[in-house]
Amino acid sequence: MARDASGRRVVVIEFVTLDGVIQSPGAPDEDPSGAFAHGGWIWPYSDPELGAAIREEMALPFDLLLGRVTFDIWADYWPQHGDVWPGANAATKYVVSTTATSHAWQPSVFIDRDVAERIAALKRERGPDLHVYGSAVLVQTLLAHDLVDALWLKIHPITLGAGKRLFAEGTIPAAFEVSRSTITSKGVVVARFERSGAIATGRPPAA
Repeated sequence: MARDASGRRVVVIEFVTLDGVIQSPGAPDEDPSGAFAHGGWIWPYSDPELGAAIREEMALPFDLLLGRVTFDIWADYWPQHGDVWPGANAATKYVVSTTATSHAWQPSVFIDRDVAERIAALKRERGPDLHVYGSAVLVQTLLAHDLVDALWLKIHPITLGAGKRLFAEGTIPAAFEVSRSTITSKGVVVARFERSGAIATGRPPAA
């Protein structure tokens, strides 16, 4: 899907393992659903290079597009830590939820139906890019409807074998190009993948 030059992008920003897990990277109690037992798996790989990459992303202009679970986690934390990341409080939070309709953490807008259509409409508006963190269920909807313009990933050298994954059934074929990449001292691949069009296929040249 081509992006309207006058609109804004959906950028999915994730910590991810080699086997694609994005669940509960920050703490054991962040998201233990499904009896997930490995929460907090990013911390052995933290270093100044990774911290600098994260702070660079946090400093960009953005609004947030979040699933309800991630929104609830963040709403319990960021209002009390605005000195660390004032942008999270200032950003408009677009929250996809079939149960919640409002929250004290403002500004926030709740999307409870026609999710793909409403996000496509948001992309056509003028404004800052829409940054998606966590939100594993929402990410599947975005990928299935070709609404993702960029994947900014921190790929950790670890496999977990279970947990919510970045890519699941329903992801459409899509091509991306690497716009930036680096490897931290602890082996985390920090890479930005930008949507580049349809996939290309071929066959080896004749001998």
